[in-house]
Amino acid sequence: MNSFVKTFAAAALIAVSTFAMAADKTAPKTEKATVNLSTADFALEHYVAITSQGESAGVEQLFAEDFSQKIQASNAQSYSRVAVIKSLKKQKGEHLNCAVSTNIIEESADYMVAKVTMKFENFTKTDLLTLVREGNSWKVSKSINSYK
Repeated sequence: MNSFVKTFAAAALIAVSTFAMAADKTAPKTEKATVNLSTADFALEHYVAITSQGESAGVEQLFAEDFSQKIQASNAQSYSRVAVIKSLKKQKGEHLNCAVSTNIIEESADYMVAKVTMKFENFTKTDLLTLVREGNSWKVSKSINSYK
């Protein structure tokens, strides 16, 4: 288990440094950036980079066409793929001041259920994700958020 955590942390650092280097290169607006989503782990790492580190490359590529997000609170809210992508694009370049941890709950050849926890100073956001393989690419298909 300890070696798995170290391996995952090393992979996350490599991915973050790759994203940082890629962010320095500007592409024409007509070109869409593509990211490597060939494994569930890459897709999960990219989700963390988009939601907590302000990464914007490949945001449309990451989410499945039928993606939905639910926020569990006193007044539960639901958001569509289009609304979530629009919101994440507005956060481009914004690094959240939080500690992020990921935990894979269940995994098979075609899906993964993961828990992403973002611990802020005064609250914690927990995000349960369902990732699915669509062809040769992994995508986030569902997100359920809760706050404590």
